[in-house]
Amino acid sequence: MPTYSRISGTGSYLPPRRLSNADLVAELAGRGVETSDEWIVARTGIEARHFAAPDVTSSDLALPAAQAAMQAAGVEPQQIDLIIMATSTPDMVFPSAACILQHKLGIAGCPAFDIQAVCSGFVYALTVADAMIRAGTATRALVVGAEVFSRILDFNDRTTCVLFGDGAGAVVLEASDTPGLLASDLHADGRHVGILCVPGNVSGGRVLGDPLLKMDGQAVFKLAVGVLEDAARATLAKAGKAPEEIDWLIPHQANIRIMQSAAKRLRLPMDKVVVTVAQHGNTSAASIPLALDHGVRSGKVRKGDLLLLEGVGGGFTWGAVLLNF
Repeated sequence: MPTYSRISGTGSYLPPRRLSNADLVAELAGRGVETSDEWIVARTGIEARHFAAPDVTSSDLALPAAQAAMQAAGVEPQQIDLIIMATSTPDMVFPSAACILQHKLGIAGCPAFDIQAVCSGFVYALTVADAMIRAGTATRALVVGAEVFSRILDFNDRTTCVLFGDGAGAVVLEASDTPGLLASDLHADGRHVGILCVPGNVSGGRVLGDPLLKMDGQAVFKLAVGVLEDAARATLAKAGKAPEEIDWLIPHQANIRIMQSAAKRLRLPMDKVVVTVAQHGNTSAASIPLALDHGVRSGKVRKGDLLLLEGVGGGFTWGAVLLNF
């Protein structure tokens, strides 16, 4: 009997501090940076975001998200035999945030590691977990996306600092005798490193380069829309499915215009798209599992639904996953 993998539980967590656009505009004004709620909403669709407290790390955000996912799945931490965390903002250089999360969950022994594919990270992590379950090296995986992007924002750059937020989302992926994850399609192209990056590193006890996020928004938009469509169609083709069979498109929550364009290219109405960007902002690797959990807990996403998850991010990386929920 072939082994498949299925999502058995979802969870998410947002730090308590919520900043509306008005709140952020007021803070930026104190720095001499001018923007407005109207400007932010018109260009991004974002109305608010959450920022973690200064002493809160990605693994801190991941813990309650993971616990919620395990509770939904009806499993105890000791039953988890694989932890993969997608993050671009780990707690420290090493060890991985996944290892730190493992310790906070009170378990030890199972493999735990981070995946760094920026905003595509959760799609990458889910694909790797599925492959390990299919190979028989794991039976119950905890897959998490967690970010504290507020730490790497340049609050003197209004084109980027208004976009991002902090948060975490998680799923439990279990071995199953019925197909859950049907197909995936992953890609990267390092030629586009410069259009979205944090060009800094640690050397000799000092930060070299610039440790703040840099983005060419127009270049990202043009590239993102095309590659998302390609990955979505390739994934559907691998599974023998058509776009009209999708119950819910759950894209990376980067920008409402990118999401609208992605849906339009697949001829999907926006009422088939789970949208959380207005209240979460862009939470990078956390955005897809956050949106998935929101869809599940709001009653939109139900067992048996066909879901297409897709993401694109710095690297440049992109990919999609099709699954029966």
